[in-house]
Amino acid sequence: MKYLVDTHTHTVASTHAYSTLQEYIVMAKQKGLKLFATTDHGPDMADAPHFWHFVNLRVVPRIVDGVGILRGIEANIKNETGEIDFFGDYLAQLDIVLAGFHQPVLAPSDMASHTLAMVNSIKSGKVDIITHPGNPAYPIDIKAVAAAAAEHNVALEINNSSFLASRKGSEHNCLAIALAVKEAGGLLVMGSDSHIAYSLGDFTEAEKIIAQANFPIERLLNRSPEALLAFLSSRGHGAMDEYSAVIEGDLSCAY
Repeated sequence: MKYLVDTHTHTVASTHAYSTLQEYIVMAKQKGLKLFATTDHGPDMADAPHFWHFVNLRVVPRIVDGVGILRGIEANIKNETGEIDFFGDYLAQLDIVLAGFHQPVLAPSDMASHTLAMVNSIKSGKVDIITHPGNPAYPIDIKAVAAAAAEHNVALEINNSSFLASRKGSEHNCLAIALAVKEAGGLLVMGSDSHIAYSLGDFTEAEKIIAQANFPIERLLNRSPEALLAFLSSRGHGAMDEYSAVIEGDLSCAY
């Protein structure tokens, strides 16, 4: 199965990434992707873009050359209360909100603290997708997180980059997460976590986890643009109808 949706990418706005948004659009077109999210790191990261970067994402067209671009963020979970580093009316203007643990913002501590922080972030209603929850540096109570995510309609990510470039040793945790989400009746999404345009839409390793878990495709958000857009709409995001051309394929550029 070819997956046409990628929810997790970083541009040169996060200075440890190496491609522009325009380069991602060109690569998406070349690879046949229909929809991707631009999700640079939240402003509390040391090399993240300024808060205004996310406010001004409104200037990014919804669709360019037949490719849909979701205006998003990979926010940082800051503490045990589940607080993230983007907030208020500005948060509501984004199309998609990812959040996860990053050591420069929240140092690893213990399983109970990690679980509490992640569950509270899920319960906050502000986060659509939890990124790389299988990171072995941040052990969690997987069943508790999966149950909370299922209850609050939040997707957990199987992060392809975790098997290639970072967070080594994630495989066991990611398989356990996929199985726990399957049992809890929740949602998964595969994210490339691309830091250069060439890896956009690369789910090679994440797909192995999905297959091992025999995870139901109907609960995998990458299965189609329609599935992801319906999920985001159910989460309260507006403007999802503006991406209808991605599905219909009848417009080259829309604002």
